[in-house]
Amino acid sequence: MSLDVSPKLLAEAEAGAISEEDFVDTVRTSLPYAYELIADLSTRLHAGINEFADNQTPPASEQERGQLLRALASDAIRSSLERHFDITLAFQNCHRVAAFRPGARNGETYARFTSTRAQVLNQSAVLRDC
Repeated sequence: MSLDVSPKLLAEAEAGAISEEDFVDTVRTSLPYAYELIADLSTRLHAGINEFADNQTPPASEQERGQLLRALASDAIRSSLERHFDITLAFQNCHRVAAFRPGARNGETYARFTSTRAQVLNQSAVLRDC
């Protein structure tokens, strides 16, 4: 799954640096499911007192699943979304993504969420092919 890059953004990239705002807008329009899911997690995180907000609902389609995988597998996309929403993302499987507060990578809750133990405990036969 590729981003739908406008000719304007492509020309900017060919000429030099691009605006992160323009890049995030391209992600928003190209990967709407992933963008909206991460936006929702960010809203929930910033509105509450919990250390993180996570999604445990599988995407409704393979297209949505692909969007989420694309967004989180790309360092550029993932880090841009983290800066845009002022969050730190963690990803366990084809749909369990969590938004943490910035700086959480050094914390115990983030370490527990991203641990090998948590990865194993989060597996199920239903998710085998996701």
